[in-house]
Amino acid sequence: MTRERLTLYDTTLRDGQQTQGVQFSTPEKHAIAAMLDSLGIDYIEGGWPGANPTDSEFFADKPQTRAIFTAFGMTKRAGRSAENDDVLAAVLNAGTDAVCLVGKSHDFHVTTALGISLDENLENIRASIAHCVAQGREAHFDAEHFFDGYKANPDYALKCLHAAHDAGARWVVLCDTNGGTLPSEISTITRAVIDSGIPGAHIGIHCHDDTGQAVAGSLAAVEAGARQIQGTLNGLGERCGNASLTTLIPTLLLKPAFADRFETGVSRDALKGLLRMSRKLDDILNRVPLRTMPYVGASAFAHKAGLHASAILKDPTTYEHIDPAQVGNARIVPMSNQAGQSNLRMRLADMGVQVEKGDARLGAILDEIKEREDQGYAYDSAQASFELLARRALGQVPDFFEVKRYRVTVERRKNKYNRIVTLSEAVVVVKIGDEKKLSVSESMDSEGHDRGPVNALSKALAKDLGPYQAVIDDMKLVDFKVRITQGGTEAVTRVIIDSEDGQGQRWSTVGVSPNIVDASFEALLDAVIWKFLRDGVQPCQN
Repeated sequence: MTRERLTLYDTTLRDGQQTQGVQFSTPEKHAIAAMLDSLGIDYIEGGWPGANPTDSEFFADKPQTRAIFTAFGMTKRAGRSAENDDVLAAVLNAGTDAVCLVGKSHDFHVTTALGISLDENLENIRASIAHCVAQGREAHFDAEHFFDGYKANPDYALKCLHAAHDAGARWVVLCDTNGGTLPSEISTITRAVIDSGIPGAHIGIHCHDDTGQAVAGSLAAVEAGARQIQGTLNGLGERCGNASLTTLIPTLLLKPAFADRFETGVSRDALKGLLRMSRKLDDILNRVPLRTMPYVGASAFAHKAGLHASAILKDPTTYEHIDPAQVGNARIVPMSNQAGQSNLRMRLADMGVQVEKGDARLGAILDEIKEREDQGYAYDSAQASFELLARRALGQVPDFFEVKRYRVTVERRKNKYNRIVTLSEAVVVVKIGDEKKLSVSESMDSEGHDRGPVNALSKALAKDLGPYQAVIDDMKLVDFKVRITQGGTEAVTRVIIDSEDGQGQRWSTVGVSPNIVDASFEALLDAVIWKFLRDGVQPCQN
């Protein structure tokens, strides 16, 4: 059976950059473009040439990609010709093979926002697309506010699409700009566009996620006949974001309703790198990955309830809609005070530890987990600390080193600019074999900013671990979460630390104490010891 081709259009570098708090540098744009190209995206929208210095610099040194590189802009302004519109000229001067022009398709926006007549707007669309085609470019028309426009004035909204299509646009893209259109409406209206005479092979869909339905709306448009899908990695975008290609792509490739009918430029092998790509984008943005993201989230294949884990042991399909390895993810059976022996045995098996059903040590481990969680620990969010707890109970954690003492001081003092600054200093003394080592570190970074007492403590601990030093040189703290539990005079602090190494491995550890420094140090120690175990480090014999 011949499958139809679906075209994937990524706008992370343009629409994604409109996310609050996101501003890509030129090197970051190059790195993201390379990722998208390796994934198999068909079109990569690089930005708006001339809109800002970064985009201008990026297009001046645009990457060489297999994907069709695309510049974004808007249709010409009223009162001037397409040949003499400087904004349109900047888009064409970017020298990309394709251009995507946004234009109004809602009569309210034409008369209110632009302040021109409906006929003038149609001429702006026609002339702009025709000029781009005459310059040898593949032209796309983004019909802004199309679905709202269609519901208000269907005849005029369709005229806007036909003006672009008749002028030579390769794609006319139906935009749910405000993100408020329901999937059923998108399906009905997309069919109406096809019935008006524009083939589905020339129709794209661009959804925003303001009602949490951008992915559903995009899929509805495909089922109705649209054959181009626009979106962003991790659902970046203005307000609530755009349709997430990180969710759409595996759905298109792995769900029979789409996989049996359509094909894309993304291969099954490339799909296995989806999680790594998603995490890389979050690293560039310096933000913590959303654990609940479909397919690639850390919790996407986590099974906390004992009933679930018991079934998963028999057949993973009982509670998993796909094999997590298909998108580069992995199954997690977190441990918590809701866990049963099925969870525990499965989690131990994932660690490479086989314990027979009914082994008394299983009950002891579960009792300790429940007791410690009653004290404030949270092992469902700190898998590495759970592994250490279990392995210690099984006698599988050697003594790598002993912490003899540590101290953190915080002082306020004047710097060389006569300004009062806060500085933390940490001292850690460890014993490795018969040798004691003392390390001292400050919390000030290379730019003169104070990073706090936990940062100083982390640096001091990792500064000199003698024969183990090479193991932790590539290790870094990437997230730090603090929560006060229990409350009142019995309040304790729970600290969860996320660590990462040069291999891209990320792990979480937990510490609990009435003192935030002690809780942090406990989590830091667990992070180091877990890495030793994972890397197969042997304890020193002095």
